[in-house]
Amino acid sequence: MDTQTQAPFEPHYKSKRYKKLGRPKRWRKRLSLLFAGLLVAMLGGAGWFYLTPSGSDIRYMMADTLITSQHRYLAKYLIGQSELDRRVAEYAKKFDEMGRIKDEHNVALAAHPDSDVQLERISTAKYKGYIMYVHDPKMIRVATTSIVGSGETVLSMVKRTGAIAGVNGGAFDDPNWDGNGFKPAGIVMSGGKVLYKGDGMQASVNVVGIDRDGLMVAGRYKPSQLLAMGVRDAVTFQPKFIVNGKGLIKNEADGWGIAPRTVMAQQKDGTILFVVIDGRQPGYSVGATLYDIQKLLLARGAVTAANLDGGSSTVLVKDDAVVNKPSSQYGMRYLPSAFLVFDHPEDFDAGNIWSGIDMEHFDSSKPRTQSAS
Repeated sequence: MDTQTQAPFEPHYKSKRYKKLGRPKRWRKRLSLLFAGLLVAMLGGAGWFYLTPSGSDIRYMMADTLITSQHRYLAKYLIGQSELDRRVAEYAKKFDEMGRIKDEHNVALAAHPDSDVQLERISTAKYKGYIMYVHDPKMIRVATTSIVGSGETVLSMVKRTGAIAGVNGGAFDDPNWDGNGFKPAGIVMSGGKVLYKGDGMQASVNVVGIDRDGLMVAGRYKPSQLLAMGVRDAVTFQPKFIVNGKGLIKNEADGWGIAPRTVMAQQKDGTILFVVIDGRQPGYSVGATLYDIQKLLLARGAVTAANLDGGSSTVLVKDDAVVNKPSSQYGMRYLPSAFLVFDHPEDFDAGNIWSGIDMEHFDSSKPRTQSAS
């Protein structure tokens, strides 16, 4: 009876025991296979990323995106320090060459009885933003910060001056990336006067601006040349990428990475277009390359276009409100200059906040307090 009663249960007992003892071996084998698969995938992905043309295109696009941000140094982990230095120098050289291309100014400035400022919403799977149309280019002026030792937000400039609208302007010195923005880079002109000339009157810089007749001027010029040309308002930035109705950026790979963008352009009838594209916000808008903006503007008949300061500086203000979504988690940056639109631009005087200050020794990483000398 004992044999009969034990026999049916013996296989069951052994089965449980063998399963219990065999389970770790099977799991170890599965984990080993999983890790091996992951390792192969990682090595294969790294090989594709670093060794194939398609992977390299993406890698360089990522590097260019970092180059346009405050984290430029991180690009060395994608392309190496020597390649990073070479690429930055290559962009600088290319932008200078683009700035020297002669502009025939194929613009027939028309009378603009309608002075309305219009907004067009831009929305694609990749990026979102706005185009602001200013039909009368003479309504546009460069405004500057009103705070000694600090930049000023575009919203504050618009409210302070009574402007209709405004976008961020030119480059500035910001060594610690804290957004102080008091010290411009290059030059600043407003009302036909040179308010700031970091390298003197005879040094060529890339500028974006507008002359007394409302004609957009972009390219590489000396401040003395700009005065002789009758340029009224200008800031420093680059590159000029549409000249005489033709795009200078050949493809996506040369589009200087994906980022928030601010761009100024002009159509044949003189209408000025300010393109403001949001970026660095996954799920909403990652940003655009300059090649993206070039296609956007050529489709709208732009004959001239140039890049303005973008990234976390990108902002569009209209009717005393911020229209777009700036990328900085800290809000709008404090800037030295902005392009503002006025109902009565002839009444606007920017003054000169930098007059009497020795800017050569000014440290813009120390905000707010700076005495005149």
